[in-house]
Amino acid sequence: CAGACFQNDKLDNYLSFAMPEEGNVYAIGMRRNLVLKEAVFLNGLNAHALDLDDGTNSGIIHLGSPIFSLCLPLAQRHGLTIGEVLRAAVIGYEVSYTLAISIQPAHKMAGYHATGTCGTIGAAVAGSYLLGFTKEERFRTFGAACVSASGTLKALDDVSELKPLNAAKASLLALTSLQMGKAGFRGSEDPLGGRGFLKMATGTEDVCLKPVLWNGTYAISKAYVKPYCSCRYTHPAVEAAIRLGKVLTPKDVEELRIRTYDLAISGHDQKNVKGSYDAKMSIPYAAAAGFTFGKAGIEEFSESAIHDQTVRELLQKITLSADEECSAVFPEKQMAIVTAFLPGKETTITVEYPKGEPENPMTEGEFQERFHDLLSYAGFGEETVNSMIKCVSHDELKVFDLLKDT
Repeated sequence: CAGACFQNDKLDNYLSFAMPEEGNVYAIGMRRNLVLKEAVFLNGLNAHALDLDDGTNSGIIHLGSPIFSLCLPLAQRHGLTIGEVLRAAVIGYEVSYTLAISIQPAHKMAGYHATGTCGTIGAAVAGSYLLGFTKEERFRTFGAACVSASGTLKALDDVSELKPLNAAKASLLALTSLQMGKAGFRGSEDPLGGRGFLKMATGTEDVCLKPVLWNGTYAISKAYVKPYCSCRYTHPAVEAAIRLGKVLTPKDVEELRIRTYDLAISGHDQKNVKGSYDAKMSIPYAAAAGFTFGKAGIEEFSESAIHDQTVRELLQKITLSADEECSAVFPEKQMAIVTAFLPGKETTITVEYPKGEPENPMTEGEFQERFHDLLSYAGFGEETVNSMIKCVSHDELKVFDLLKDT
């Protein structure tokens, strides 16, 4: 809902040009009913627009946005319950995550965005369980998803605003895979092996597929929840900067030195940010905003915040480098060491597990506050928000009843 509000102008342009058919499926947050494929696509586009969706560092993937963007509309159409969606989501998370940890970081280094690739396959499998497909139909769906899966990290570069497109098309391609699987189109007997998905994803056939329930826990319990409105790679530095900003002022700082793990830096070191999308991808900007404003929510990545003079001046005092200690412990720990240098003294804060990691989870109160803030930003009243919070705890409630107010 908040993502739809954030990119409202572009969505208006999209709808004006595309003239999508009216249907009976909610495009969540857009207050209109569209045909299934259009609703699924736009759900994915809006779910990832703010970069506030969940994910895992070990898989370098956003897990939930492709899965829920597909499964919620399917559940609405077929009269299914919240409990049935959640069961399917647990399975989809497991598939996406298992594939991702099996091919990372080679997959990222080759330029792929796992949210688009592994996300397509996980969402398709989740959908096949949600709709009660037979084992054969599920396998055909899986094969079609392996053929369809794509997603490029080029969508993050420069001033690109296309990163949400990877999640959107993952949702849409997963739906197409379901339709192919149900129709009876057979795929390869080994969609992953040979010259299949694993080789495409890494450039080599020598890939060891990890077992499900990696380290004895479900993937859905390994996922982080974001308190800050930026790429997860920025969060350790943001959290340290916020804590420093509580005791220091930007004008007193001569240098703000950020050391973090090497994988986080490539593509996230830009200081010349030009808009909200690339600001969310920038460790220096996110840290400067967190230090200056004491938080890093939606408003701290707005156009006005980006051009704030204090933020701009602090941004030029930031240095960013890879740290051997931080790199050695990633992804078990997501570390940043941030040091503020002032005349005659320095202050350092180290963050090992930023807020929202399973090791440092948000409290129920913090999570609900985040939920309230996002829906309030999207224009929903407190009564509606409280109603939604109550709804999601009732497994037997129909998804239609949850979505009708969106």
